[in-house]
Amino acid sequence: MVDWKGVMNMLRIKLIKSLIGRPEKQRKVVRALGLRKRGSVVKHDENPAVEGMIEKVSHMLEVERVKK
Repeated sequence: MVDWKGVMNMLRIKLIKSLIGRPEKQRKVVRALGLRKRGSVVKHDENPAVEGMIEKVSHMLEVERVKK
């Protein structure tokens, strides 16, 4: 979301658990975030759609809020 200074925050998302043995729905969510292998990192703007995807697979991710 937008902080009090009007600067959009970014999320740094890292896949820390393997997709092996996970349900297909969770695999699709992780792929939609742009993560491919364990240890891969992507940055996304903080918005409700991305936050919802993170919530679905939060047990496999490490998320950090960073300034743009």
